[in-house]
Amino acid sequence: MEIVKIENAQEFDSFLRSHPKGHMMQSSQWGMVKKEWDWRGFISRDADGKIKGVCGVLLRSVPKTQYKMMYAPRGPVCDLGDKETVKELLTAVKEYGIKNKAFTFKIDTDTLASNSEYISLLKELGFSFKDPTAGFDTAQARYIFRLDVGGKTEEEVMASFHPKTRYNTRLAARKGVTVEIKGKEACEEFHDLMLVTGERDNFATRSTSYFERIMDAFGDDARIYLAKYEGKTIAGALNVICGDKEWYVYGASSNEYRNVMPNYLVQWEMIRWAIERGCKYYDFRGGYPDESNPLHGIFKFKKGFCNDYMELMGEADLVINKFGFMAFNAAQKLAKSTRGIRAKIINRK
Repeated sequence: MEIVKIENAQEFDSFLRSHPKGHMMQSSQWGMVKKEWDWRGFISRDADGKIKGVCGVLLRSVPKTQYKMMYAPRGPVCDLGDKETVKELLTAVKEYGIKNKAFTFKIDTDTLASNSEYISLLKELGFSFKDPTAGFDTAQARYIFRLDVGGKTEEEVMASFHPKTRYNTRLAARKGVTVEIKGKEACEEFHDLMLVTGERDNFATRSTSYFERIMDAFGDDARIYLAKYEGKTIAGALNVICGDKEWYVYGASSNEYRNVMPNYLVQWEMIRWAIERGCKYYDFRGGYPDESNPLHGIFKFKKGFCNDYMELMGEADLVINKFGFMAFNAAQKLAKSTRGIRAKIINRK
């Protein structure tokens, strides 16, 4: 078992990108983005020195306490049916957490909720799972849309969309909407769009510097797409490619010209990038099927592009220090109760 830091993670990242379970949030690049956390990469090898599996872990101190929390977003990355490797990786992370005064180790592995064998193994190792009804109140979405684009042409992928989605995508182009592909230089402009979106949909937005870190960390594998209409920027998105997948990381739109359907054309251009790069999947991330949820519109929008709505296993916690775990959960509940108010205050600054 090896533990590597960001500056020594080249082999770690190479394995991650080549593995079918690889995820952008497991990479050392994601560790660069999450500057408030310490990133460590855990590597398990076989007797011949070949990597069997990896797990990228974020470690962060909890303010005003002696405790730290550990989180492996979408980890570990390995053959999840290989119990020995899974145990090696998760046990090593736990031991590291004990040495570093972590009160919990959280994972939300990229595997389906139907993977009962893997879930049973986690329970044997001491992990406990959140109620499935909490699937929309977790660090990462439990329910996601993931479009299979592997080996398909643009025409084949477009044909898989809902007829209304195809119509709206073409309508945007007919109305004169254009999409520009940008890099780090567009972060401030994209941030301005995010502020409008956050105010409208009642959520706190990331800072310009956060988007800049994503662009710096992932380089040519990160893009900002901006929709233009009559000289104005009216919609945009930030996407990242890692291995054989592309992720729709952030999306935003103005309150003007929504009738020209700019978000549809932006989404299509990003999907075209996945096809061009030879990706297997385009990951839309989460959505809210409950019609009473204010963000249900996002679910309907994504569903038009992809009907494959899947349930992942969700969050699992390995409690290392019970007192610290209980105190942190109590603080989280208090923070969530004021989230809507804080979002409006932050976005108006």
